[in-house]
Amino acid sequence: MSESHRVRRGAARARYDEATLHAILDAGLVAHVGIEVDGQPFVLPMAYARDGDTLLLHGSRASRTMKALMAGAPACITVTLLDGLVLARSAFHHSMNYRSVVVLGAGTPVEEPPEREAAFERLVEHVAPGRAAEVRMPNEREDRQTAIVRIPLTQASAKVRTGPPVDDEADYAGPWWAGVLPFSHDAGPVEPDPKLTEGIEVPPSVHAWKRAAPGR
Repeated sequence: MSESHRVRRGAARARYDEATLHAILDAGLVAHVGIEVDGQPFVLPMAYARDGDTLLLHGSRASRTMKALMAGAPACITVTLLDGLVLARSAFHHSMNYRSVVVLGAGTPVEEPPEREAAFERLVEHVAPGRAAEVRMPNEREDRQTAIVRIPLTQASAKVRTGPPVDDEADYAGPWWAGVLPFSHDAGPVEPDPKLTEGIEVPPSVHAWKRAAPGR
């Protein structure tokens, strides 16, 4: 294991096994991608997808973030799932239950047509499994405008917190309420596009949409 991605603070919550890393990345939807451009750090939210032991990122070729990633700039990518607010007896011990992954590495451009087609499909499938078969995939113009990079998961670590608050022993007998306020990752009611052609029904990918619950 490289020292660069070893968890130091709260090391007991660290996970390095492939199953945990993949499960968190598969359940997440937004990655925060950190890079440095001309001496200025940037952290931007981006859609992503896991493809085996790599991470796919995509965006406009005109984007400075994508230009930097395409050029092999070092990146730090984080994905976090918030599972609950941990409300302790003391203000000091308030926390959150979460699952997170940090990936360090540099991307390589995805340029070959068959690989790009597969990457587009994987990105759509990550958002909603089964969706790629229900939509029009990118045309030639859209494909030209889109940059895709692949980043290996060789320097990745996860961190997980579960369970109730951990208070000072003297506070457990105190008069303050403590516990966990769980967060759900379920979707709300479907909102069809007002311009949707009459008669088009909600597809299976939308009916079946869900994200992995904590612990899965």
